[in-house]
Amino acid sequence: MDWATGDLTDRNLYKLLVNTVLPRPIALVTTVDGNGNVNAAPFSFFNVFSHAPPLIVLGIEGREPAEMPLKDTMRNIRATGSFVVNLVDRALVEAMTICAIDLPSEIDELAAAGLASVPSRQVAAPRIAASPVQLECRETVSLSLGTRHRNLVVGEIVHLHIRDGLVDDKFHVDIDALDLVGRLHGADWYVTTRDRFQVPRQNYDTWRAQQQGVRVSKDKGEA
Repeated sequence: MDWATGDLTDRNLYKLLVNTVLPRPIALVTTVDGNGNVNAAPFSFFNVFSHAPPLIVLGIEGREPAEMPLKDTMRNIRATGSFVVNLVDRALVEAMTICAIDLPSEIDELAAAGLASVPSRQVAAPRIAASPVQLECRETVSLSLGTRHRNLVVGEIVHLHIRDGLVDDKFHVDIDALDLVGRLHGADWYVTTRDRFQVPRQNYDTWRAQQQGVRVSKDKGEA
């Protein structure tokens, strides 16, 4: 089966992409508006983009009604030029889903979800204390794309926080203790990082030797 993306409705294209490009990491993003009011919202169109400079990318879709098309997260990033990405572990999932609710603007998502915040070191937005990894970011560039007020935000990580005990003196991270989750297919499915396997990376010499071994085996078989 194949489709030209222009022949698909937005909804059907969305279903095909989010059910095939997976798992996707989750950014629980905290921001503040010009008055210091805090917002928290999860996004799974998100990933790290580079380490030098340390960049991450957020995909933020617009909202209805038309008179207020930008989500609070995007408006706050435009107002302050900064945000915090709080990664989500298994213990944070239920609270994260509360932050995903389209709550009235007067309701604090962190309070509704029972999440405590702590001040950041270099940006205005607070961090979520329970998150195992918190990335303070400054907006590098934002691009408005297509319809429905979609925006692509590139942010530079200026300060990172990782829970004590997760990183050793060689900067190796304890992935099992980190216990992060990602978005999977459909609206309600998630996956952890505990089911994994390792495949050693090859260089040209080992690959070439392997190919020569295959050819020798074939030649012997033909004989």
